[in-house]
Amino acid sequence: MLLEERIAQARANIARAAAEAGRDPGEITLAAATKVQTSETIRAAIAAGITVCGENRVQELTAHLEDYAYDGARVHFIGHLQTNKVRFVVGRVDLIESVDSPRLLEAVQRQAEKLNLVQDILLEVNIGREESKGGCLPEDLPALARQAAALSHVRLRGLMAIPPAAAAPGDNRRFFAATRQLFVDIRSQIGDNDTDIDCLSMGMSDDYEDAVREGATLVRLGTALFGPRPPRAPEG
Repeated sequence: MLLEERIAQARANIARAAAEAGRDPGEITLAAATKVQTSETIRAAIAAGITVCGENRVQELTAHLEDYAYDGARVHFIGHLQTNKVRFVVGRVDLIESVDSPRLLEAVQRQAEKLNLVQDILLEVNIGREESKGGCLPEDLPALARQAAALSHVRLRGLMAIPPAAAAPGDNRRFFAATRQLFVDIRSQIGDNDTDIDCLSMGMSDDYEDAVREGATLVRLGTALFGPRPPRAPEG
């Protein structure tokens, strides 16, 4: 199947899942997770209608930015972000989806202040409480959200989550539903900022339709669009 056909199929699946949930498909953004993809492939995806590209690795983000590979699309950083690499990301992407600690939040604030800009972010929540994954624990989320809302160079836009790998279709719906409830709670708790909190990023290639059924406004698809990922070199 060609890239254009995979993108069209993903959009059709999103539309079907949205209809099942009584939602408008226009509420849901399809983001292409472009980890280990070439600049040529990224350009082809954008030419085929992709409007958001999500990068996991700072090294690849920097290389693709220098190559102008993302022209015509918005860029999100969706991978684990180390504080010592914040300077390579803040101000260079439209949205950082993976802020998960007070320390990282403050580092983003300091860099954004240096650049005299406001950086849009999502808070990543470890909804499955997995030690191997990033994200703050659900009980720590309200305090982190209040901290984010109080910062002058950070704008909290919502939440991101990566649930545990599902053993069977539908297994992740409970995690998506729980994340959706956290999203609703955060919006109600931060009343002066709730109009900015409009993004719920959850769902990847294996489970994005269930994420849509449970309220996702953004899904991040890699292999569903590009096929199996090629081997990648270690990040330096």
